[in-house]
Amino acid sequence: MPADHRLTDLRPGVSTDVLTCTALTVGYHDAPVLTGLDLAVGSGEVVALLGPSGSGKSTLLHAVAGFLPLHAGEIRLAGRTVATGGGGLPPEARDIGMVFQNFALWPHLSVVDTVAYPRRRRGVPARRARTEAMEVLARLDIAHLADRRPAQLSGGEQQRVGLARALAREAALYLFDEPTAHLDTHLRAAFQLEVTSRQRASGAAALYATHDAAEALGLADRVAVVGDGRLVQLGTPAEVYARPVSLWSARLTGPASVLSAVVTPGSDGTAGLRIGESQILRTAVGMAGSRGPAGAPQRVLLRPDWTSAGGPLSGRLAAVTFRGPHTDHLVEVGEDRVLVRRPGPPQHGVGDDFAWSIDRAWVLPL
Repeated sequence: MPADHRLTDLRPGVSTDVLTCTALTVGYHDAPVLTGLDLAVGSGEVVALLGPSGSGKSTLLHAVAGFLPLHAGEIRLAGRTVATGGGGLPPEARDIGMVFQNFALWPHLSVVDTVAYPRRRRGVPARRARTEAMEVLARLDIAHLADRRPAQLSGGEQQRVGLARALAREAALYLFDEPTAHLDTHLRAAFQLEVTSRQRASGAAALYATHDAAEALGLADRVAVVGDGRLVQLGTPAEVYARPVSLWSARLTGPASVLSAVVTPGSDGTAGLRIGESQILRTAVGMAGSRGPAGAPQRVLLRPDWTSAGGPLSGRLAAVTFRGPHTDHLVEVGEDRVLVRRPGPPQHGVGDDFAWSIDRAWVLPL
């Protein structure tokens, strides 16, 4: 089970918390899905909720939106309490725009009227609301769908309409529930750019649920790693990637290998690593948590981009996989296996001896 871990909540440049969740416990019927969760999202900030299916990401979004009552705790939006364990404001009374996994489009409205609806709810005249809706549709490359109904759209097209409707809302807080799940790669990138540009221009906050580590790391100002109903780690993308609090968190945020090594710390951020009979000196090494006895092997985390082909270490290739811009080499080192990434096509085969080196490492807590 992942360890519960909260980092000090320091966000330079974020002066106002649009969303504050305090000691939040929420679930379905009497079964809590999230327990004791504390999380804040500041004005102009994107926080990604990163976790596997069933970890509670959607549950949190639905609680913030007002679709689920709280078992305990408090939710505040722009300083106003909108939900407690005793009840809360209905969804329409919360200044929120949301994109659902299941699209949730109105079957009787055309695309342009669907996207114009949030603007009309704010008192914008019908013609102007439709004009603004067409501008949003054009930015998402779906203006040609303006007169269609949901039944005439593909799943990916329906998802993009749902995105456009949320963006047209111009809310104080956007909630995105796996919004790119049905989009092609190039449309996913366009949507992420649209989210960040509009959100930052308006000063709105965003809570973005995803199980895609690359999406979370590339989009967010901070990443909240969620597992087993708890906040496991909270930090900038660089922090959660480079300094994970556990092996579980490390593997959720990207490819990770674990190597058994004796670590001898230096005084300048480097350390000696003894791996079997080999010795590597002055390798950049960071450490999380407590260390074991001096001279005892420890679990050393390696990312593929923290290693290089060629060097003092050697191992046998268990697998070689061409990925296009690079080739992944799975290297057997004693009883461990390490993923080493090298640019370009394969130059070695399975069973070959493979020389490699470590550029940096992270010692996992005991």
